[in-house]
Amino acid sequence: MITLLAGLFHPERLSDDRKRSFYGKLCGAVGIFLNLVLFAGKLAAGLISSSIAITADAFNNLSDAGSSVVSLVSFRLSEQKPDAEHPYGHGRVEYIAGLIISGVILVMAYELIKESVGKILHPAATNWSPVVLIILIASILVKCYMAFYNSRIGKKIDSATLRATAADSLSDCLATTAVLIATLLEHFFMWKLDGWFGILVGVFILIAGFKAAKETVDPLLGAPPEPEFVKSVEDIVTGFDPSILGLHDLIVHDYGPGRRIISLHAEVPAEGDILAIHDVVDNLEYTLSTKLSCLATIHMDPVVTNDPHVDALKAQVKEIITGIDSELSMHDFRVVIGPTHTNLIFDIVLPFRLSDRSDEIKKTIMDEVTEKIGRNYFCVINVDYRMSSK
Repeated sequence: MITLLAGLFHPERLSDDRKRSFYGKLCGAVGIFLNLVLFAGKLAAGLISSSIAITADAFNNLSDAGSSVVSLVSFRLSEQKPDAEHPYGHGRVEYIAGLIISGVILVMAYELIKESVGKILHPAATNWSPVVLIILIASILVKCYMAFYNSRIGKKIDSATLRATAADSLSDCLATTAVLIATLLEHFFMWKLDGWFGILVGVFILIAGFKAAKETVDPLLGAPPEPEFVKSVEDIVTGFDPSILGLHDLIVHDYGPGRRIISLHAEVPAEGDILAIHDVVDNLEYTLSTKLSCLATIHMDPVVTNDPHVDALKAQVKEIITGIDSELSMHDFRVVIGPTHTNLIFDIVLPFRLSDRSDEIKKTIMDEVTEKIGRNYFCVINVDYRMSSK
């Protein structure tokens, strides 16, 4: 259905941002329609069978329709242009929408568990009807389809909202399947299992809700960028031009899908032509912006490359640092020679797993420099932390 409807509007002609918004709004509109149809069908089935579980499942679909409305509105708001109050756009509205959907999932899980406990304490007979069976099976198939297309489109356009909706749809499949099994067992074996199945499904829905909430809360709080994105930046920068010797201090700000702002320090030869290098950096910023759909800002860090003494000291210090831990790295290495001692000034980059050992690591480096390079060498060390989550 999604592919057929999309074909009517030819979204491939749109820009990436507008195409993304189109698919998000289309999934939201289809979700509203299908959930309202399921609500009507299950409500009828609940009234026919006098089943509390089926009726509760129907209102679960009604809440899903409301979630689809939230999703539709969020995509509409997120495509608005930046304004004076929101100079970086409205992309994070989508994360907020995903969080609201996650909240709805958790509330419905709580309600389902509460209804199930009541059903266990006060079991009541239900009425069997082939119509009820057909409605429940059709509902499972529709929800499986909704989970499939929301997951597929969510991955395609990198949408936390649609991925949360897909998780909700999959949970609904489990919930309705449990209701169907309980209905069949009660009809054929007279077992009162609606409540027990409801609790089991409620736990599954709670887990799905927490996972979906985490996926939307993390970017709002400031999660690190994906290692794949960091690797893409590193590959583009280091392979762009011979005058770019390395990079460090990469910072990624996420203002919603497709709305990233990155800044980094690019190491360049201190003895190079500043105007020529500046032109290279300008072109590199443009390349990063176009290839990764982000706004890139680069600071140039001059590095001495033609001093054998500095190169030798740098290699020795680097060997000491990597000997402490293979994940440690160094940048901005400078040598300041004085009449009585020499300062080795540099930054080290620690993974967050070593953040509580920063002082210990700095002292170890200083001790080993004194021992292996000389007592007249002193270290001035600044500590950075790796941006990537790997």
